[in-house]
Amino acid sequence: MVWVLIVLLAVFLLIVFGGIASYNRFVSQRNLVRDAWANIDTELRRRYDLIPNLVET
Repeated sequence: MVWVLIVLLAVFLLIVFGGIASYNRFVSQRNLVRDAWANIDTELRRRYDLIPNLVET
């Protein structure tokens, strides 16, 4: 009976730690995507700011 409880506890802990690891991986990937979009936004703003210079020439 004790072994069954130990096995069930071990399985439960594996599921919990797997869920935590998956969530942390999701958050880090989300942050990478946000950083990538921020870089794209910066480049688009830079290009937009250069348009008046092109119009003047």
